[in-house]
Amino acid sequence: MNIRPNRVKEKLAAGQVATILSGTNDPDLIDQLGTLDVDGIWLEGEHGGVDYADLGNLTRACDLWGKTSVVRVMDNDYATIYRTLDRGAQGIVVPHVNTRAEAEAVVAGGKFAPLGKRGMFTSRQGFGVGDYLKTANDQSLLIVLIEDIAAVRNLDEILKVDHIDVFFVAPNDLATSMGHIGNMGQPEVQQTVDGAIKKIVQSGRAAGTLVNAGNVERYTRMGVRVAMTSFFPWIQAGTKELSERAAAGARG
Repeated sequence: MNIRPNRVKEKLAAGQVATILSGTNDPDLIDQLGTLDVDGIWLEGEHGGVDYADLGNLTRACDLWGKTSVVRVMDNDYATIYRTLDRGAQGIVVPHVNTRAEAEAVVAGGKFAPLGKRGMFTSRQGFGVGDYLKTANDQSLLIVLIEDIAAVRNLDEILKVDHIDVFFVAPNDLATSMGHIGNMGQPEVQQTVDGAIKKIVQSGRAAGTLVNAGNVERYTRMGVRVAMTSFFPWIQAGTKELSERAAAGARG
């Protein structure tokens, strides 16, 4: 038995863009989304209802379709991080990582010794897998969110931390921390987002950010290698178009 490959990590290792789809915390819906050509499924445990009891089935559904299960946890807590991995997550997203020490704490919870201090337990990803502890270190995906202006100011130091796979610039929270709540497009915010991405890329580390169909090419040209998006805007746009066409047809 081999550990299930981490598709997002494979894309990053190949220098390609990895896509992660958010918007579901339901295993049946993950099955429906499984045929889509995306690399990972974002499972929301900070703002959404994902809890430890759910993670077995959620991550199992991702495994069935070869998607990387990426769980955003609610805080940068040692036990929260390793317990989420123990429950089957292939990737962890940690919010509000603002200092080098906080980035190092993510590694401590997310990697077994000698790289970190992850609690000694075999995840459901590890049953029957020889040399699981080393293999898990190779396969676990660690993402930190750069979502406060404090993190941008400390970015040079944060980027020095090894074993973090993706430094993900989160524009909405960053806008709020800069005093522009709900206005990601505000020029100063956009300049700060772009500057953070450029610094990550220039340092040789992998950058990620929230994208949509209108800006994804711009960001990938800048060097973003993890593109996360929600499927809800496409449902919203499609429903609006359907309603408008139905109304137009009724008018004759």
